[in-house]
Amino acid sequence: MTHRIWFHALLGCGLLGATGAAMAANSQSADSNAPAQTAEQRGAYLARAGDCVACHTAPDGKPFAGGLKIDSPFGAIISTNITPDPDAGIGNYTRDQFAAALREGKRADGANLYPAMPYPSYAKLTDEDIDALYAYFMNGVEPVSEKAPESDLSFPFNQRWGISLWNWVFADADAFEPEQGQSDEVARGAYLVEGLGHCGSCHTPRGFAYQETALDGSDDAYLSGAALGDWWAPNLRGSGEGSDGLQGWSANDIAEYLATGRNAHSAVTGEMTSVIANSTSHLTDDDLQAIAAYLKSLQPAAEESEAKQSQTTPDQTEQMLTAADVDGKPGARLYLDNCAACHFASGKGAPQVFPSLVGNSLVNADDPSGMLHVILAGARLPSTPKKPEALAMPDFGWRLSDEEAAQLATFVRGAWGNHGDKVTADQVAHVRDNLPEQKESSKPDFQD
Repeated sequence: MTHRIWFHALLGCGLLGATGAAMAANSQSADSNAPAQTAEQRGAYLARAGDCVACHTAPDGKPFAGGLKIDSPFGAIISTNITPDPDAGIGNYTRDQFAAALREGKRADGANLYPAMPYPSYAKLTDEDIDALYAYFMNGVEPVSEKAPESDLSFPFNQRWGISLWNWVFADADAFEPEQGQSDEVARGAYLVEGLGHCGSCHTPRGFAYQETALDGSDDAYLSGAALGDWWAPNLRGSGEGSDGLQGWSANDIAEYLATGRNAHSAVTGEMTSVIANSTSHLTDDDLQAIAAYLKSLQPAAEESEAKQSQTTPDQTEQMLTAADVDGKPGARLYLDNCAACHFASGKGAPQVFPSLVGNSLVNADDPSGMLHVILAGARLPSTPKKPEALAMPDFGWRLSDEEAAQLATFVRGAWGNHGDKVTADQVAHVRDNLPEQKESSKPDFQD
């Protein structure tokens, strides 16, 4: 994760958390004989679940020592050292100063933090969770004495005082309150997603000032999907009988995906890969089920765009590929030559191994950049406690021209009932030009 758009930084999606003493008790192990957690242990879980390490650790750097470069439209933001070193880090922060940084975006010296820090979401955290996080960062993290480089933004964006106006207009300082009628599980899931999890940072559309257009489930824009650089962060509003986002997934499907990075419907790619590897795969089953229950409770947007129609049905596509009846269909031929061995003529792949392409949100996204990224650069599933196999898809950028990749993507986006638009060679070229440097490739050694 060497490059991030500032308003999409920190991608965690879950935490232990609670809205009060009863919910805190429910977050403990179901084993009544399990030892009680200390505040430091609880804070370690919260930090893991919030994926704090992702943005506050540079490549090959020490955990939480900062130094990660976050590219933004206004310049480079460098993540800070949040180890307990008193000079380079936050070792001199009092508990209240620590809380102000999380909830209000204020440094110990009173200066504003940049909104790459998702404090509008962290404002929902309970005092108990703030205390636990403080205990962990002050006592459970190794101090690192090296200061992170300073952020380098152009004028006027380097004037931190101006963020006060943004905070006044867009930041929500209200603590979390469950909605009337929510079950304990759904309420806890709402706290997990809306608070330290800050899932809306990526999955909620942004406004003219790069603010999240909604901060909780009371607004149907919340978690309705958003562009994340060259990726599409899909709609997570899972209620209803449709096929958009998580509507076709069960609560168990969602929990399984967050725990392992794969399920019968899909497999993780892009920025979410590190979130699952470092964060959600380490959550308790109760927390994952609470998140899933909350997402499945969210009603679809009031005004859904008219569903696009595919030109082919799943059966028609499968029959055509099985018969290899692809004369005059270059995209289908490319699929047979490059993809069918793993994803099969049905497009359904193999559950838990090769993801299905049928109804896949990445395949059907309005912007095909994420899918093109996977075709060109490949992808690797994270190794998680429940699924340690780091299965990989090879890269095909070395063997496919821009036109061929466009033809392949266009075929997949219109096959098996999918409804994605046509892809052009220019779109492929744009993604190819912005790929990160490949350390390894599946290109054979004997190929030029």
